[in-house]
Amino acid sequence: MSFDELYSEIFMEIYDHPHNFGTIESADLKSEDSNPLCGDKINIYIKIDENRRITDVKFTGKGCAISMVSASMLTDKIKGMRIEEVLAIKPEEVIELLKVPVGSTRVKCALLPLAVIRKATGINP
Repeated sequence: MSFDELYSEIFMEIYDHPHNFGTIESADLKSEDSNPLCGDKINIYIKIDENRRITDVKFTGKGCAISMVSASMLTDKIKGMRIEEVLAIKPEEVIELLKVPVGSTRVKCALLPLAVIRKATGINP
């Protein structure tokens, strides 16, 4: 089995069983946004401590595999990070997390979770 085939299986496994899917009732930060062109919708819930470190993060939503896997992988990445570190994440880093080709028409899908996280912190994407 090639790397591409193996990673495609892993990608679809994450889509079928996303990490950090759910809500946080006592979230310190939360936001939602959507991509009206394709119908993707993401809600982000973030719990932070007194040092502005993310202690928990969850998401809900519906959308294509790219947006849902991006949300899953991005929420994995930001757990334990300080808000300032999260805000420094570049769009290219999110695309790299996916390890699959993201065509120009799907970039908005991949970056929607980052935009919602930034919106939750009060920073416009």
